[in-house]
Order: sequence, then structure tokens, then C-alpha cells
Amino acid sequence: MSSSAAHTSKSKIRVVVAKPGLDGHDRGAKIIARALRDAGMEVIYTGLHQTPEQIVETVIQEDADAVGLSILSGAHMTLVPRVVALLHEQGIDDVLVTVGGTIPAEDIPELKQLGVAEVFTPGAPTQAIVDFIRGSVGQN
Repeated sequence: MSSSAAHTSKSKIRVVVAKPGLDGHDRGAKIIARALRDAGMEVIYTGLHQTPEQIVETVIQEDADAVGLSILSGAHMTLVPRVVALLHEQGIDDVLVTVGGTIPAEDIPELKQLGVAEVFTPGAPTQAIVDFIRGSVGQN
């Protein structure tokens, strides 16, 4: 049983699920948060209307392994780069960044180039998200 050095003292993967921007719809984020919890992860849900700064602060305070950004507002090309930049400014390069929501296919390559590990669009199976986070964080 191998685990990465960052997880030798932790038993659960810690995931921040966040709703950046003015998007007021959080049903999908809550479904994902519940699926991750049911899979044995520790989930910190930030609630609606979070700024990129608030999200990064939560990632730092919670010593998160991953952050899932749920965006339906169309502001993903503004909000996601800001979150990624703030993480880098804080020297945090080991947190897995995922994005979910209504993301046009043509924007996905650019988001991945920025450092987003994966983009999950509507209809993505919750088990696929659980498996991706488990595999990427290094705990199976």
C-alpha cells in the first residue's frame, strides 16, 4: 500500500468544493460534495458567491489536497485563471484543481494548459469524479 509523502499522516483526502463568482445555482456542487463524502473524503463546501481569494484562503486553512470549482455562470475563463494564479502566488503547486459545470468544449484545452487537472461537464458520472480525485491525489 503506497501513498504519497504528503498523505502519510492523513487518512482522508481533503477536498474544497467551491462556487466562485455570482453563480447562484449550487445543486451540482452539493451532489458532488455528497458523492465525495460518501466515498470517504473530507469535503469542505464553501457555499455560494466565493471570491477566488476566499477560495484559496480556504484551501490553505483546510490544508486541502484538491479543490473543485463549480461554475455555471460562464465566467470560468476569468475565475479559474485567478484561482490558479493565487495558488501559485502562495507557493501551492500540489493541490489538484478540477472544474465542473457548463464549460464549452473549446475552453477545456486552455483551462488544462493553465493547470486544471480535469474538467467535468454536466452529466459526468459522480463515480468518475471520485475515481479521478483518488487516482490523482495518490490514494486508491
